[in-house]
Amino acid sequence: MDVLYERCAGLDVSKRDAKACVRVATGGKITQTTTTWTSMTNQVHELAQYLLTERVGLIVIEATGDYWRQFYFILEEAGLNVQLVNARDARNLPGRKTDVSDAAWLAQLGAHGLVRSCFVPPADIRRIRDLTRARTAITDERSREIQRLEKMLEGSGIKLSSVATDITGASGRAMLEALIRGEDDPETLASLAKARMRTKIPQLIEALTGRFNDHHAFMAKLFLDRIDAQTADLERVEARLEALMTPYAPARELLSGIPGISNRIAEVIIAETGADMAVFATSGHLVSWAGTAPGANESAGKAKPTGTRPGNRYLKRALGTAALSVSRSQSTYLGAKYRRIKSRRGPMKALVAIQHSMLTTIWHMLTNGEIYTDPGPDYFIRQRPAQTQIRAIHQLEALGYTVTLEPRTAA
Repeated sequence: MDVLYERCAGLDVSKRDAKACVRVATGGKITQTTTTWTSMTNQVHELAQYLLTERVGLIVIEATGDYWRQFYFILEEAGLNVQLVNARDARNLPGRKTDVSDAAWLAQLGAHGLVRSCFVPPADIRRIRDLTRARTAITDERSREIQRLEKMLEGSGIKLSSVATDITGASGRAMLEALIRGEDDPETLASLAKARMRTKIPQLIEALTGRFNDHHAFMAKLFLDRIDAQTADLERVEARLEALMTPYAPARELLSGIPGISNRIAEVIIAETGADMAVFATSGHLVSWAGTAPGANESAGKAKPTGTRPGNRYLKRALGTAALSVSRSQSTYLGAKYRRIKSRRGPMKALVAIQHSMLTTIWHMLTNGEIYTDPGPDYFIRQRPAQTQIRAIHQLEALGYTVTLEPRTAA
């Protein structure tokens, strides 16, 4: 097997330290030297100098949790050629699993070019990614606090969520704050409803009749304070994110033209993919990396069914939200495609197919700067009008009708 790098290093990293194996292949002879380095910053800088002294051409690091970051970024800043690889691709042989042998295995794989690099975005994208992921985490936690508040209200006999869609909206918040202050008259509480909620005052009077006491008031205040704190955190994150997104505003606007993709989802797509499609050779590479394409499983000339591979869960979540949104559309190509696939393969596979289409579109738009043009909900009818006609006739005949077709005369 050809040796691509005569001097290659493998790093098996953990929370506290890393095993570094330097593999040197010269004159048909292979030597391996393994050393141990802590994960403290000063030690990692010393490791970088050691690898520079050894004239290592490639350093292979396994993507282990978040522990690889300390080593990867410092070694990269030192000017070394660092390759981050997926743990699944660099799995060691059974019976040889130790930190030292893992480091030697990574060095051997790297020397022969048998592993592929993981995508590591540039520093500005990493900052945007941190913010979009933090926004998602805070939003999820805020939703959980609202659910805890709702459960507490159910226990107190206050059925506000049965009438109001959002118990923390303007009307719901006013009623909750009045309850916390000690107001217990259902009619007075219901009169605090605002805008369209005022049409539900009779139902609100019934819903606000309960057993709300001082303990429930304490718990409601506790949950509302936590919700307010998370709302303030989200505003801070949004403000900083907007400032960092300035160079990528054209890309965000471009992506927002795709049905189902909002500004927030576009920001997640930019944060997770880097907005630079040069990293992905084709749209198929992007789709496969994101985990919205099935794997290959063929043997003896027969292709066996496979599911989608694990991909970027943050990107898949955002695309899933966009696909679910556009699936309800009656006036878009993606909505028509969803219904077409759903009738044959079911809703879940149809949603994944829509995500696949979205990613393909995103790759072409960001590569060529094209503006999205919707083919229209009648795209499939226009592609195969004869089949559409036959299908419609069969459906009517199945309902007991006799169908006769006549060409429509021009008015």
